This record gives sequence, C-alpha cells and structure tokens, in this order.
Amino acid sequence: MDYCLGDPDGSATMWSADADRDLDGDGLLESVGLDVDGDGLIDDVLADLDGDDVADHAVMDLDGDGVPEAYFTDDGTGTWTVGSGGALRWFGLDGTEHPATGPAVDLDGDGEPGERLADADGDGVADRAFGTGSAWVDTDGDGRWDVRLGDRDGDGRADSAAAP
Repeated sequence: MDYCLGDPDGSATMWSADADRDLDGDGLLESVGLDVDGDGLIDDVLADLDGDDVADHAVMDLDGDGVPEAYFTDDGTGTWTVGSGGALRWFGLDGTEHPATGPAVDLDGDGEPGERLADADGDGVADRAFGTGSAWVDTDGDGRWDVRLGDRDGDGRADSAAAP
C-alpha cells in the first residue's frame, strides 16, 4: 500500500508498506500500523478500504477498545482534509441517527457495512458516504442525505444523481 505524509518542513514523502492490520474486521489485511501522530506508540493505522493500494483512511490512537480517538479520510484528492475527533455520527436513509462504530457502515441497508463516511465540514456528522457504485452527499449540512450519486458504468465518475 502507498501513502503520503507531510514533513515538518512542508514537503511530503511517499511511502510503501505491506498491509499488516485488519481495520474493518473482514479478515483481510488492508492497513499498516504506524506512529503517525508522533506519540511513540504504534497505535495508528493507515488503511486502504477501497482496494486501490493507496491509503484512504488514517485512524489515530486505536487502542485496545477498538475505538479511534480521531480519524481522517482522503476526500478523493489525495489530501488528508476530512477529519473528526472521535467517531462520526451519521444518519441512515430513514433519518435515524447512528454512531459510526468502524470505518465502514451499512448506509444503503443491504446488511453489509460497505459504505465509508467522511465529514467534510468537521462538525462530527458525516456529510459524505462512499460505497461501491454509489455516493451520498448532504449538500446543506443538516445531517440528512440530499443526493445519491451513481456510477453505473464503473469508471469511477458519477453518471447519475437522484434523491436517496
């Protein structure tokens, strides 16, 4: 897995490492244990949850209870811009509020936690969700999903938009 981290001088360094952790609990190694926050403990992980061999989640201080103190996601631009202290809250399609209990949730109700959450405005409530072939967006910041984007041809670009 490849990942890029900023250096104190403002530059950035690209790294590669073999996955050695299973962050999402599916039995497959998709994460690398590191000391990202500089506290001297290997209790942080960078994870590749979309399977493209590039880290897209950074989870900080993942201690024995399995609950991260903070996490960040790559918003798709290659920059660690989306973050939250502690776990995110998110709203299901039925409007019910949930705590995010891991890096993936079951937003679409198919029984599988396959959607990744992101908090673009940093308020602790997910306003982006990314699944296989779909993405959901809260456009007005009220915690409710306003638009569902679809990728029917699998090219990684949305080709449809509808109400969720």
